[in-house]
Amino acid sequence: MDLNLRKAILANVSDNSQEELEATIVDAIQSGEEKMLPGLGVLFEMIWQQSDESEKSDMLQLLERGVQHVGA
Repeated sequence: MDLNLRKAILANVSDNSQEELEATIVDAIQSGEEKMLPGLGVLFEMIWQQSDESEKSDMLQLLERGVQHVGA
């Protein structure tokens, strides 16, 4: 069985509005289910690919703060 998870996830959200995308992200985070992590990863990949270097730097700073907070 040739399952392309990335394509399936993108197909599921390709016609979503901003509000629907936000609801998907919030639901995935709030549910805390491990099975939601690949979907969030694909969405992050899309954000990363569409970002310029300044936006990537901003995201990395936010991520660094977040992981340092968790480790504290």
